[in-house]
Amino acid sequence: MNDLAPLLTPEGRALLDAVRGTAPADELAVATRLRRDHPAPLVSAALAQARLRQRAVAKFGTEDAHRMFFTPDGVEQSTRASVAAYRAARLKELGVTSVADLCCGIGGDAIALARAGIRVLAVDRDPATAATARANADALGLADLIEVREADVTEVDTSGHDAVFVDPARRGGRGRIFDPEAYSPPLSWAVAAARTARVAALKIAPGVPHEAVPADAEAEWISDHGDVKEAVLWFGTAPGTVRATLLPGPRTLRGAGLPDPPVRPLGRYLYEPDGAVIRAHLVADVAAELDGGLLDATIAYVTADTLRATPYATAYEITDQLPFNVKKLKALLRERGVGVLTVKKRGSAVEPEELRRKVKPQGPHAATVFLTRVAGAPTMLIGAPAAV
Repeated sequence: MNDLAPLLTPEGRALLDAVRGTAPADELAVATRLRRDHPAPLVSAALAQARLRQRAVAKFGTEDAHRMFFTPDGVEQSTRASVAAYRAARLKELGVTSVADLCCGIGGDAIALARAGIRVLAVDRDPATAATARANADALGLADLIEVREADVTEVDTSGHDAVFVDPARRGGRGRIFDPEAYSPPLSWAVAAARTARVAALKIAPGVPHEAVPADAEAEWISDHGDVKEAVLWFGTAPGTVRATLLPGPRTLRGAGLPDPPVRPLGRYLYEPDGAVIRAHLVADVAAELDGGLLDATIAYVTADTLRATPYATAYEITDQLPFNVKKLKALLRERGVGVLTVKKRGSAVEPEELRRKVKPQGPHAATVFLTRVAGAPTMLIGAPAAV
């Protein structure tokens, strides 16, 4: 049901409360019972919305997710609340008081901006999406700060706002879109729109080629609990700067323009940089902080002889280095009594689950195996997380 209006009525809201937390296996029985007193389409819409709310908890938290309204695409494409809150806080620190949020989707970023005290013009051309964003502003008590407008973002005058935020659609009928010029609207249009504002932020895919970053933009890669979520191009801040920001925190690593780290033999410790650090091409900065080097010129693992605390990489103490050989690994794990095996890979075609099936770990102990390359040679490194 694209029309949210029936769900916004007292009857619709009561149904949403009634179906909250319904397990998939119970939906048929619940629907049959509720259809005795309510229209079947409304019951179906409420159950569909309940499923979307359950999916949205991971991004928005339980309290907000069960008050908000969603579309299937909106749940998939909306910004995680922690990331949106970080970006809103940064805009607030930059002195921004009003933002034109272009391609606002269901309003996730607009909500974070409004909660930071920033006035928002939220624009989306899809009627159902715009209606959902408006319903969310109302549901969370933010309607006074969020104006939702159904319009083509390319035709909206943003001159009355301090900042512009653009989140182009990066999915099409065939899935993810990797060419920035195939975004909707294209990245080139978004960059041009950004340059008209005092401050601007463009949300893009974290896999964007670095050569696609304009010279007058600051590029920031953001991860949340180690999971890379997005890249942002900032205008009006620090042109040419590259940053990796880790949430929660935030902790931000600014690139110093260092050359690639040297390749060196395996030390006692292996450091796995955060995904945002890798995407931002700041492994050299982490290696310099750790007085370390690379195991292989093409692999983003850092090795060092000493253990140092850093928020930008996870440390492992390595006990064994073996040429890739499943039989030898199986024998070693059996000898050590390893039953809990974590498999990580970088630069290897072997899938972790495939390896785990072959070695059949058994025993009371735990270990981590890295499938990687050392100086070009397929290698297995065995160790465990190091306590700093």
